[in-house]
Amino acid sequence: MSTPASPAVEDTLRIGLLSVSDRASQGVYEDRGIPALREWLTRAITSPHLFEARLIADECDEIERTLIDLCDHQHCHLVFTTGGTGPAPRDVTPDATLAVAQREMPGFGEQMRRISLEFVPTAILSRQVGAIRGKTLIVNLPGQPKSIQETLEGARHADGTVRMAGIFAAIPYCIDLLGGPYIETDENVIKAFRPKSAIRPTSSNTR
Repeated sequence: MSTPASPAVEDTLRIGLLSVSDRASQGVYEDRGIPALREWLTRAITSPHLFEARLIADECDEIERTLIDLCDHQHCHLVFTTGGTGPAPRDVTPDATLAVAQREMPGFGEQMRRISLEFVPTAILSRQVGAIRGKTLIVNLPGQPKSIQETLEGARHADGTVRMAGIFAAIPYCIDLLGGPYIETDENVIKAFRPKSAIRPTSSNTR
């Protein structure tokens, strides 16, 4: 677990990482979702950021309580969940997310399934959602590290060029609109999209 976020550090992006897994939370096997998310986000985000991580079981009430804590008390601007998004009875992450959210962002779920369908036909079984609680964006991601990267980064041609944008391309501007910190990214990993009027001078584009 990382150092708790402080609401006073307004220029630092606070990211909640929530892995939902019965067996990983019981120590049956090592959680892979949080390390994969942390590794990708550390490569992708070049502006100040910190993480607040949680590993819990597939219990709807516990997921709801943890999301509320990350949003309302840890003051996260962005929360990613991994795991628990399928049709099995214990897969309740989307249900818990929508229970604590005030607004759904349907485009995230639509694009995540669209990206994953490029790789596996079973992606149609995913119930992943994006939603907003207060000024926090919550996004459900898959549990497998490879799928996490594909969803965030998108699908690429053989030469490495992007053929389908990953969902993270839209997240910095969404956080702008919610009043959060300005997120800069490494364009070799993911290029953040903003309308020209929303692009601010930064250390990377003023040289």
